Amino acid sequence: MQYEPLAIAGAFKVTSPPIGDERGWFARAFCQKELREHGVDFQVRQINRSYNQRAGTLRGFHFQFPPYAEHKFLRCVGGELVDVLVDLRPESPTFLQTEMVELRAEDHQAVLIPERCCHALQTLTDATEILYQVSEFYTPEAEFGLRWNDPELAISWPLEVSEISPKDASWPLLNESLASIREQMTLSEGLKI
Repeated sequence: MQYEPLAIAGAFKVTSPPIGDERGWFARAFCQKELREHGVDFQVRQINRSYNQRAGTLRGFHFQFPPYAEHKFLRCVGGELVDVLVDLRPESPTFLQTEMVELRAEDHQAVLIPERCCHALQTLTDATEILYQVSEFYTPEAEFGLRWNDPELAISWPLEVSEISPKDASWPLLNESLASIREQMTLSEGLKI
């Protein structure tokens, strides 16, 4: 697997080049040992799938507060999408920075989203499917999000939004929640990214 560091500290775009022969191909999709070699302690607690019927479908921004913060390893296994990361780690040199990553199933790529970062995705094609590993169990009481069209984030989504859940459409704006996010996302003294 090949790891390309992204602008957000601790985030990677990961390519799994397939090895082919007369039978077809094989590619590694996830490797805890290799992640550890890149400074990421990732133990899979859940593996989730998401199928999206229409291009333009938007999911997110989602995250969980510590101690339930999650690493996510997200792979497009059908169709195409963009995933947008936002760094919510107050001590990070990339705090509140955003980054958009395009993933297509045919490219065999994934994105590693660090703990205490949030993300949202938008499908670029109909029938887009996502498979992602997470390092923590879904914990509704720790869940929070950012508004997909928050002017502070100024995300330029590639398509008009065709579908979004009422929950995702109504997350608070960053200027309303930043003080609380900063307080809850700050690590105890001595811990680092």
